[in-house]
Amino acid sequence: MTEENLMFDAGDRNWQSGVDWQLVSTVSLSLLLATADGENDVGFPVCITSSWSKDFDNLCDWYTHLLQKSRTQTIHIHVLGNTITANPSNVEHILKTRFDNYPKGEPFSMILGDLLGHGIFNVDGNLWRFQRKMASLELGSVFVRSSAFDKVATEIKTRLIPLLYSVAGKNEGVLDLQDVFRRFSFDNICKFSFGLDPGCLELTLPISHFAHSFDLATKLSAERAMAASQWIWKIKRVLNIGSERKLKEAIHQINILAKEVIKQRRKLGFSTNQDLLSRFVAITDNESYLRDIVISFILAGRDTVASALTSFFWLLANHSEVELKIRDELDQRIQENQDFATLEQIRHLHYLHASISESMRLYPPIQFDSKFAQEDDTLPDGTFVKKGTRVTYHPYAMGRMEAIWGPDFMEFKPERWLKSGTFCPQCPYKYPVFQAGIRVCLGKELALVEMKSVAVAVLRRFEIKVDRVGYAAIRFEPGLTATMKGGLPVVVKERSTHAGP
Repeated sequence: MTEENLMFDAGDRNWQSGVDWQLVSTVSLSLLLATADGENDVGFPVCITSSWSKDFDNLCDWYTHLLQKSRTQTIHIHVLGNTITANPSNVEHILKTRFDNYPKGEPFSMILGDLLGHGIFNVDGNLWRFQRKMASLELGSVFVRSSAFDKVATEIKTRLIPLLYSVAGKNEGVLDLQDVFRRFSFDNICKFSFGLDPGCLELTLPISHFAHSFDLATKLSAERAMAASQWIWKIKRVLNIGSERKLKEAIHQINILAKEVIKQRRKLGFSTNQDLLSRFVAITDNESYLRDIVISFILAGRDTVASALTSFFWLLANHSEVELKIRDELDQRIQENQDFATLEQIRHLHYLHASISESMRLYPPIQFDSKFAQEDDTLPDGTFVKKGTRVTYHPYAMGRMEAIWGPDFMEFKPERWLKSGTFCPQCPYKYPVFQAGIRVCLGKELALVEMKSVAVAVLRRFEIKVDRVGYAAIRFEPGLTATMKGGLPVVVKERSTHAGP
């Protein structure tokens, strides 16, 4: 297929719409699970209001509870036509063995279409293959990876560390670490992908309209998927009311900035710049298509990294013994008078790597992912999947399955990733945090280097303590990525002995 065949009029879209969270709570959730019967299901009817909202902080915990009780780690929600699994054999079947039978599917393309358009996270087939090939050419380059590390290091040195020092210098200085990491990762993904610097980590400035609109649009788009009836979406969208009006306004702001990004890159020129956007601009001038590429890059590099870092530092604040072991490793690997760790040093921080992996086992940035069966199929555990069924694998629940991780599955235990002190990766089908198989995350290594770089720089210089009484459990906001409700307020204090300025 030629590149021209892959182009399209991305401005001609006919997407469906969704509902707001309160309406989901009162209407959709009461219908969510009618019964759970059959050989592979939990085997008893469940009332959503008593089994979820009363007994669990998060919907993902309720799903986990049901999957833990299932003999096959698979359940079926009849009202939504959704088969949900935490079975590694099923995950391998979906993501590898029968990959072509489980695309994203038209229903989700419509749900996320207003926001993501025809970007890589919302398409299948040749369009997906083309975008993935273009991205892999860039991300696979040794030069690009080295350049990405330099950009991350610069952002840490010139903005993140000075910001934390300024807060630590105040008496009991408090800040929202989740907000800081979102700003940090937003700056990084824009510099890496577009060659532009939005300067979001300057806390003296309000977060950009784009970032705020992006947060709102991802939240409202995710809520669409929770609706029991698509008619509610369509009516609200046609009438331009409620959450659909807010979503439309948010996407309008997103479109303005995305077009500005493309405009600025064209002004600067592309011939000598190493960024992802340049590769796509070189083959098309379709503004709507390029807009979709811009939004997809931001979704990939901003929210996921920020989510993973937020959960990681929350866990460290509650597990001082792990933090001490990380500090010991840093002291052994990095010289005391060394300002910043090198890329080679960061790659050899095995206990830190294990700690971050363990954190994402318990709190994956993407809690679940859904596909749609194109044809009838039978999963390895014997579950029959009818054509058109939504099939969801659940990384959040998989990290909490005794059958996968043993009786200590709820413990934050980095040692489970180590063998004789060396990091040993787990099977990606039992740990699909970065997906697996053909759709495995292209930016996995870049994301890990970014997270480890932040952890090294912060832990060598600061003490981070959660500033909330009784903050013993995480509560999540609805969204495409895991977001802590209320953020992560922390007290930042400078360490008595630390390296670097």
